[in-house]
Amino acid sequence: MSSEVETSLDSLACKEKSRDSSTSWNDKKTGRCRRRSEGDSFARGLLCIQITIMNSNKSPQDFPYKTYLNILHGPLEPIDVQKLAEVCTDKWHNQTLCKVNDSVVRLAVIQGEYHWHEHKDIDEFFFVLDGHFLIDLEDRVVDLAPRQGFVVPKGVRHRTRAPERTVILMVERADIVPTGD
Repeated sequence: MSSEVETSLDSLACKEKSRDSSTSWNDKKTGRCRRRSEGDSFARGLLCIQITIMNSNKSPQDFPYKTYLNILHGPLEPIDVQKLAEVCTDKWHNQTLCKVNDSVVRLAVIQGEYHWHEHKDIDEFFFVLDGHFLIDLEDRVVDLAPRQGFVVPKGVRHRTRAPERTVILMVERADIVPTGD
């Protein structure tokens, strides 16, 4: 199995316009709603990593992962997770919502499976909001329903799966490489 990684720089993208026109605008070139946070330098560039895992009998479109590492909300901003999840149309979408100390909280709207990987020095916490979420470990499968969570300790090889559209929150150190080490 080989992997292809496409990296592109973009501005902070959001799926719906903010009510406050001073912090958002509609980009006429792309037609996307864009959001700025007051004084935040991270708004200058979003690193969007689309990772495609391929094997001989599947096309790159079969496993598209979209991971947005930009921080969507700053301190003292309400975060409407339900609205963000509702507007997501990707099969595997991962968006960093906010930073809390040295960690980030990410929203994932997923269906399908991720590749096997591990994080050598970083734990990951998964919490299911909606749907059915599976975490494959080398010796067992962890089956999570809504309002259930699980920590994958650092160094543990795992693969996440969602047999149906599933919405989860993840808490992990801000410097994690989502695809593994």
